[in-house]
Amino acid sequence: MPTAWQPSSLPPTVELETRAVLKKLPAAHRALAELKGLVAAIPNERLLLDTLPLQEAKDSSAIENIVTTHDELFNAELQLGDSPAAKEVQRYAAALR
Repeated sequence: MPTAWQPSSLPPTVELETRAVLKKLPAAHRALAELKGLVAAIPNERLLLDTLPLQEAKDSSAIENIVTTHDELFNAELQLGDSPAAKEVQRYAAALR
């Protein structure tokens, strides 16, 4: 009988700030700065940010075989549709918020 998986203790004992990771930091910093600038240019940035929990809920629910489309989700948000899967994803998103 195989033994059950056990997570390693925290903090990790291996070095995380390797030379390869540190070399990628400037590019990551630039990308985040660009994203911050683009979001600031949107008249109502909450429109973009409020969709993130819904998208996460959709993807996580798909793992549990609850599959829906973005169209069904947004229609359910506007109360224009009655997809059971979309309603389940909405409940999941509400729990994330």
